[in-house]
Amino acid sequence: LQFLIILVAAIVILVAIYWIVSGAFKQQVDIFQLKLLFTPTFENFKIIFQDPYHLHEKLLNSTLIAFFTVIIAIPLATMAAYSFSRFRLKGERIMFVTILATQFVPAVVIVLPFFILFRDLGILDTRLALVLVNLSLIMPFAIWMIKGFMDSIPIETEEAAMVDGSSRIQVIINVVVPMALPGVITAAIFCFILAWNEFLFAFMFLDDVDLFTLSRGIVSLDSSEVPRQHLMAGSVVVTIPVLLIF
Repeated sequence: LQFLIILVAAIVILVAIYWIVSGAFKQQVDIFQLKLLFTPTFENFKIIFQDPYHLHEKLLNSTLIAFFTVIIAIPLATMAAYSFSRFRLKGERIMFVTILATQFVPAVVIVLPFFILFRDLGILDTRLALVLVNLSLIMPFAIWMIKGFMDSIPIETEEAAMVDGSSRIQVIINVVVPMALPGVITAAIFCFILAWNEFLFAFMFLDDVDLFTLSRGIVSLDSSEVPRQHLMAGSVVVTIPVLLIF
């Protein structure tokens, strides 16, 4: 029974994925027909990168925002995770719990305060606004994940390196980070995926079409005037970078 339930769930999920992927390669005449066999075409992918869709611009925006989010978040999260893992500070547990508690705050609750803040700072409708808000959402998760890996590293390895004359910074760079690298890479991958898929803040903060991310741009394509095969092709493009990185 358990196997059958899992099988049915897998079939439902895979059929939905197949329907999107196959639709991206279908012509207009085939898109609404229940045919497993059809003549595939790459014309849909060519069209979505041309006027009026300009998906390449949205692809660039998503890449820049996700890239800079990860590049900033991972070093800061690594240093914070090391501090929580190795140093005993007054109020350490309260600080760490507070950081984790931010993960339980729904994004819809903080969207208005961020909107007012960025408007007053004059950075609303910019890539910088999305990078900053992504950092606020991603940093707690990255700190928590990397700290778990650092807790498993024996402190004796650091003490041995410091006895040999290494400074604290050298120990972190040459000993701790290489040993915790699987955790750092894992955190970076998840941070990239979260930043890449982020939609709510991109929807609320961006009005300039030239700054739309992929998730924001795909939603703007979802209208009765856009052929379904073009929308499906755009959806496939959104998933490709995440699959490759993962």
